[in-house]
Amino acid sequence: MTDEGFGVVRPLPGNGLVAHVGGLLLVCDAAEAVVEDLLGALRETAASGGDGRALARRVAQVLAVMMGEPVSCAVAGPVTGGVAVLVSGPAFASVTGSGGEVQLAGRDALTWSDRLVPGPVTRVELRLPEAGEAHPLARLDGGVIVGGGVWCDLTEAGGPSAVQRPAPRAETAPPAVRPSAPQAEAVSPAEPPAPARPEWSAPPVDSAPPAPYPMSSPEHYPPAPGPLPAPEPQLSAPPAWQPDPMPVPPQGPPSGPVPVAVPQEEVETARASGIGGDPVDARDQPFEYELLTPDGPQAAPEPPSGPEPQPESRPLVYGVDCKNDHFNDPRVPYCAVCGIALVQRTLVPYKGPRPPLGVLLLDDGMTLRLDTDYLVGRDPERAPEVADGSVRPAKVTSPDGSVSRRHLRVALDGWDVNLVDLGSVNGTQIQPPGDPNFYDIPPNEAVAILPGTTVRIGVSRTMRYESHRNR
Repeated sequence: MTDEGFGVVRPLPGNGLVAHVGGLLLVCDAAEAVVEDLLGALRETAASGGDGRALARRVAQVLAVMMGEPVSCAVAGPVTGGVAVLVSGPAFASVTGSGGEVQLAGRDALTWSDRLVPGPVTRVELRLPEAGEAHPLARLDGGVIVGGGVWCDLTEAGGPSAVQRPAPRAETAPPAVRPSAPQAEAVSPAEPPAPARPEWSAPPVDSAPPAPYPMSSPEHYPPAPGPLPAPEPQLSAPPAWQPDPMPVPPQGPPSGPVPVAVPQEEVETARASGIGGDPVDARDQPFEYELLTPDGPQAAPEPPSGPEPQPESRPLVYGVDCKNDHFNDPRVPYCAVCGIALVQRTLVPYKGPRPPLGVLLLDDGMTLRLDTDYLVGRDPERAPEVADGSVRPAKVTSPDGSVSRRHLRVALDGWDVNLVDLGSVNGTQIQPPGDPNFYDIPPNEAVAILPGTTVRIGVSRTMRYESHRNR
């Protein structure tokens, strides 16, 4: 890919429309009512110096107002470190990047699917269902033609071997540290250019967010002051019935069995029921097998039918108790429930069920209780990880279409809350507590956040991590 776009672009035969303007690609069904709007979004993005992320956002705004069947279209454009792709309806996209081939089908979502594919990218293909095969001599250097798709092989002769970042434009090249406002701040021409650094790289040392607590595993915990006596075994639950305790003679236990007087009526009833022999000591017979009652022998109650109760479903983590028996992260100085100070040298960590780690408060008032992992996005219910029960869906939409179908995963690891951007086109930013700036997080990498962190999803949606919890 050159500064102008994808280098050699070969059109695929078909009955739709194919456009290549300013290094940005668009394929759509010619019969769609929004063809003019889609082409207008492409031209406006190219004229303003926008990249693939800006194109996907503009196209999403066009698609968001459509009713009925999804529009058949696909767009792609270069961004920092890769390619942004969006597909809708029966359209299809395939991009080969550093992690292998990524395929996107518009039919996989109720609205549209988008993805940021990390580079280097060697092949990009957008096609409609009826698209044919590309002619080896056909080229589309620019403009709009009739066709069914585009195919770009960036390793063939005449084209570069990998997708690179297009020439930065003052309007779209974001600084390494984004301002707190949703709009990107324009770079003044008079200012010297900042050192080249990936958009998602960590903030400078002088403004870096506080590092997470270093103690993340049991080996970092302080040693116990000394061995503790083994606790006495305890029953998890008292039995349903116990006989009244019998008085014990003060002189100690007898040397032989103590006969117990059994009423004659009970003996006759027991023998009539098939139990012969002399009366027996009731203490020598476990009560759960058979009890002699005036109404005849009575069997112990049967255990309840169905599956046995499962053990505690919450994950087990190492923690410590405050003096009020509240289970806490061993790295914190104060109890998260009652606020009492934790003297670490006198506390011995042990494994127990992890309590909820707090809540995520979204800007529309929705609250996500942090007792499990979440998948945040525009259409998370259809994701495979939600279908298999490994995460809980959290639907978040935006009027500007900047939230991806599968945008962000909130992953709980021990006592930490991690964010994983799932290759969303518009990305995810975090604002650490006490810091006025937002920082991009790298895609597909877990980033731990601290209580008080504000998270920006896409362009216009935000949520805040609060660690308070109630017992």
